[in-house]
Amino acid sequence: MLDNLLKKLVHWLDPKLEKFRTRQSSTTPPKFTPKSLEEFIGVLQRTPKSILSSRDRSRIAAIMSFDDRKVESIMIPKSKMVFVNAEEILGPLVLDKLYKSGFTNFPVVDNSDKVKGIIHTEALNALEIKHTDRAEKYLDKSVYYLHINDSLSHAVSEIERTNSYYFLVLDHEDSLAGFFTIQMLLDYLLGK
Repeated sequence: MLDNLLKKLVHWLDPKLEKFRTRQSSTTPPKFTPKSLEEFIGVLQRTPKSILSSRDRSRIAAIMSFDDRKVESIMIPKSKMVFVNAEEILGPLVLDKLYKSGFTNFPVVDNSDKVKGIIHTEALNALEIKHTDRAEKYLDKSVYYLHINDSLSHAVSEIERTNSYYFLVLDHEDSLAGFFTIQMLLDYLLGK
């Protein structure tokens, strides 16, 4: 996998270096393609900042460390999550709280804090909510889980397998630890 990753990175980096190559004389040696991770890192270190920005370097570092990263390193922890009780009435105050949170998915829990499903704001936006509607009415019971020690590669395979973009994350004791989304993964890879 690392060889394939190096080839993709070199392919992405090559056009950025082309401008630099054209400034060189005609005696410039032919294009160099690194054959190992060490050679690739050497090319990165020698590449001027005018060609490869700090943000580009961060993206490359994120991609290169992808297999070693765990879900825990980019997830949102439980303490920052916004929950909805299944019996809660989706009136203006609750909806305002959900929209102001900035999240687009909310775990719905019962009175014993057991997750019953997820509410997606897109579902709330598409429906006419009555002041007497309870959260349970808009519940998506498809809930997918990852563990905090799962690798980001495993998360990608789960995204592909489930076709889901939102996962609850469990800790070592299978208790809720946070949540993980495909957007977090993309932001990580893009250096945001």
